[in-house]
Order: sequence, then C-alpha cells, then structure tokens
Amino acid sequence: MVLQSRRIGAYEISILHDGVFEAPLDVLIHADGAAARDEALARWGKPKINIVVNCFALKGSDGITLIDAGTGPSWGAAMGHAPEAMAAAGITPEDVARVLITHLHGDHALGLFDGDAARFPNAEIIVPEADFGFYGDEANRARVPEKKHGAFAITATLKKLYAGRIRSVPAGEARPGISLLPLPGHTFGHSGYLIEGENESLLLWGDALHLSDLQALEPDIGFVYDLDAATALASRRGILERAAHENWLVCGGHVEGFRRVVKKGAGYELVAA
Repeated sequence: MVLQSRRIGAYEISILHDGVFEAPLDVLIHADGAAARDEALARWGKPKINIVVNCFALKGSDGITLIDAGTGPSWGAAMGHAPEAMAAAGITPEDVARVLITHLHGDHALGLFDGDAARFPNAEIIVPEADFGFYGDEANRARVPEKKHGAFAITATLKKLYAGRIRSVPAGEARPGISLLPLPGHTFGHSGYLIEGENESLLLWGDALHLSDLQALEPDIGFVYDLDAATALASRRGILERAAHENWLVCGGHVEGFRRVVKKGAGYELVAA
C-alpha cells in the first residue's frame, strides 16, 4: 500500500507500507531501569506493541531510488508487502536504479533478496560505511550477542547477490540532494537520510524511533534490539532536538506518515505534517 506522497527537492517521495510487526511490551527498556519503564508504559496504556514497517520510493530525473527495502517474505504474512506497494506505485524491480539502506537489519534489508536472487537486478546498493564495515567483518561477531547476529548473514548475502554493485558511503552526500546522517546505537552504523529541498527538507531517520508516540515523549525508552542502548539514546535525543530546531519533516521505518517534531514538556511530539 502506498500511504502518502510528497514532493521534496528533486524527488516525489512515497511511503510504502511493508507491514506491521507485533511484539510484547518486554522488548522495551528504559535508561533508568525496569521501574521507570513500567511507569512509562502505565502512562502509555497499551497492552502490546504494533510497529508499522515502511520503506520509501523516490521518483526523480535520475530514476527510481528506494530507501530501505522491507522484509521480503522472511517475517511472515503480516509483513513483506513492499513489492505490492511498489507495483501500486507503478514501479517494477527492474525500474529501481539504487537502494539506500539505513542499516542492515532484516526489516530494512531482507527485501533486497528474492530467494537466492537479487530482487532488484539493475540496482546499486548504497550502505552506510560504518554498518557495512562492521557487519562485513566476521571477526566482529564476538562483539555482538548471538541473538543479534542476523545482520552478519544479511551482509554476507548482500555481498554475494549484489557483487560489484555495492557502494559503502560515509557521512555526507550519498546522492545529489541526499545526505547520510550517522545515528549510531541501534546498529553500529545506523543512519538516516536527509533529502533537501528549497522550501523544506525531509529526514528519513531509519529506526531512530520505533514507537513515535511513546519514544518522542519519553526518549529514555529504548528497545532490546538496540546494539548499544546508551548510544542509541544519545542519537535519539540528538536527532529529535535537531529535527525540531530545523523544522524538518520526518518519517522513518516505523513512523506513520510525514511528521514534524515539536517540543512537549521534557520530551517531544511528532505532529502530522
């Protein structure tokens, strides 16, 4: 399903809905411990977590660019619907000229694969240099808990299926009008992409927030999926403050619709744009 579209700079940007990820509340953590987490969840008042999963299509004079690729069929029937959304937007896999990956987790990168083949046969894959370097080095497995090893396998498959078509990029311009902003913590090289226009800019911030209503208001809430919770918290607070100050539009892998960040009490709120 194509959820919303918006013109920013040189691109017509569409949100593509891949699915919804459900999880129990115990995947949430708090910087001040379990009691603080429980108090925050009591205020939030929801019995479980439903996380929307998005990726993005950018149509421009340089062809079709995707930002992230969804899950593919690997995570069950509730997810993996990005290909249908792309088809609804008039995009075939062969049309895709490039895919910019925010980080190498399954709900962002598994959609690059179609079984043992590359889903996008003509696409260059652009990956944050820090994430690709970290997960591309098998020696780093010892630095990561075993339950968080999935990105190593994804990176190995990426290298195999897109050999010769991968470009790892540092902070700064990744494409004309698109800059990579490092937001480490969720993964070693987790990043967002800032798309700049004359009148407004849009930050697609990957997984800086998973639950936009809860974590914006209470940024100290994190997820067990974060590789480094303290660094992820610093990135989350920093990018919320910067997005509010710059008046950027924001969206991400787990944000519903285009939003703006405004300060609210000791935290923030994501309001519909």
